[in-house]
Amino acid sequence: MDKWLWFARFFKSRSQATDAVSGGLVHLNGERVKPAREVRIGDTLEITRDTLRFTVVVRGLPVRRGPATEAQAAYEETQGSVVQRERKRAQLRIMPPAPDARPDKHARRELRNLRRTQ
Repeated sequence: MDKWLWFARFFKSRSQATDAVSGGLVHLNGERVKPAREVRIGDTLEITRDTLRFTVVVRGLPVRRGPATEAQAAYEETQGSVVQRERKRAQLRIMPPAPDARPDKHARRELRNLRRTQ
């Protein structure tokens, strides 16, 4: 499992892939699995990375970590996953950036008033 995630370039290192699988951020056919689990063609993976969630169907088993074009040929992302991910990215673009420090008295009042109007 962790090798496939690394080969398919969902994670930059194999240890990150192992940590994600062990931490429950990757599910195989709806079940939580261990990093050593074998991946088969046709399996459905749900991968959570940061705030994004990918649902992919395994289409191939790469033998090495090659270029991105080879990695993308190893899976097919579901249409629902693409739509959901694009919607999440659009929401993140619209959100204002986080403040550098705690809001002062005036900023707190503005935030409170903003929340009341919504």
